[in-house]
Amino acid sequence: MKKWYVIALFFFVFCLGARSQQNVHPQSSTYEWPSDPAVKQKLDKWQDQKFGMIIHWGVYAVPGMIESWALCSEDWIERDSTQSYDDFKKWYWGLSQKFNPVKFNPEQWAKAGKDAGMKYLVFTTKHHDGFCMFDTRQTDFSIAKGPFKGNPRADVAKYVFDAFRKQDFMIGAYFSKPDWHSEYYWWPKYATPDRNNNYDIRKHPWRWNKFKDYTFNQISELMHGYGSIDILWLDGGWVRPLETVNEEVKSWGAAIPAWSQDIDMPKIAHMAREAQPGLLIVDRTVHGPYENYQTPEQKIPEKQLDHPWESCMTLGNAWGFVPDDQYKSAAKVIHSLVEVVAKGGSLLLGVGPAADGTLPQEAVDRLEEIGRWTAKNGSALYNTRTTGKYRDGNTWFTRSKDAKTKYAIFCPEEGAAVPGTVEWTGNVPAKGSKMTLLQTGASVRWSVRGSKVSVELPSALIKKTKSVPALAFAYKGG
Repeated sequence: MKKWYVIALFFFVFCLGARSQQNVHPQSSTYEWPSDPAVKQKLDKWQDQKFGMIIHWGVYAVPGMIESWALCSEDWIERDSTQSYDDFKKWYWGLSQKFNPVKFNPEQWAKAGKDAGMKYLVFTTKHHDGFCMFDTRQTDFSIAKGPFKGNPRADVAKYVFDAFRKQDFMIGAYFSKPDWHSEYYWWPKYATPDRNNNYDIRKHPWRWNKFKDYTFNQISELMHGYGSIDILWLDGGWVRPLETVNEEVKSWGAAIPAWSQDIDMPKIAHMAREAQPGLLIVDRTVHGPYENYQTPEQKIPEKQLDHPWESCMTLGNAWGFVPDDQYKSAAKVIHSLVEVVAKGGSLLLGVGPAADGTLPQEAVDRLEEIGRWTAKNGSALYNTRTTGKYRDGNTWFTRSKDAKTKYAIFCPEEGAAVPGTVEWTGNVPAKGSKMTLLQTGASVRWSVRGSKVSVELPSALIKKTKSVPALAFAYKGG
């Protein structure tokens, strides 16, 4: 086995635990509703979608290691102790000359997402390592400038967005605000001690202004050259005005520099929305007018929230591709999706294509399994809004946007046998209301005593089905 592969696997295993503590974006403490009517309209449409796919794909897929973070010199990062940091960086940057995804198949990705019941996409056009998955004019550190440049689909992001548009997805462009490959962010004159820029911006304003121009120009390329974009999803929340640094940011464990890493979001937003009217901007954890929805990472908020939010979580253990990743069960993903929607959010599920440009078959199979449930039960999730009482034990509740229909979604323990009856307290059906089991489309018998509802499941379903991820019921609310 090649040495770099062993290093990558070791680093990946070590970082899974560390990342959950040191490198997970928290949830902002406050939310500001947008005022632009076009943004409000787009936000309402996005809140109807409920289930999305985020794709991390870059040079890190070549060795199959955690995305970008190996480059960062913080105390939670581990690397091979026999290799110097400079040599490691040269090796990592050199992966760009080995990244040749000759089986690049965005149609496979889009079909897998569609089959799962997903409705919107967020694709990594550039992660923190600075490697661009689009044909930028600002740098040669790009998929379109390496071994893949002669391929007719070398401008990868264009074909990803096109493939998902054909499947009726809303389209989101992930973009990292920090760029560790740019000499205007990590100046080669100095060492790179942590995730922040490595020079005092106050002493070198010219250099930082060059980085601001670089960032503006790249986002402008994405907004003007890649068709209709619905979401600009900005990662790297430590790149922000100093006055907006809060306790959540300090909890990441990274040193906060004494200078402001302000990239002029008002200017970027104005340009982006002129090109893409109504564009949702998600400046993660930087609460204010450019965080149109919040993005807690790898977790679900404890309680229902009354403003737009999204839990971004991985299908496996990693955001990008790693060999032999362990994928979550379909039931676990479905339970998370139900909980997220009942609490007022959306679930953005992460997958990582391999270096050849295809999704691992196990990930495709898992998405298909999820889709078999959403195809029959999706009306309890899509285009819904929250109810006052959103949970009773293992049963979660949603309602249609017009409030005429309520949904009760029972999530049994994974692998449990289909019960004869399902019971919950509260959210009582209207007297004489018909109740439908979405799994079969058939009416089911129900009764109520006080505020406790009991639903009889069809004996044929119990005999025919060993277990189900969840059971959804539709009825007229009382």
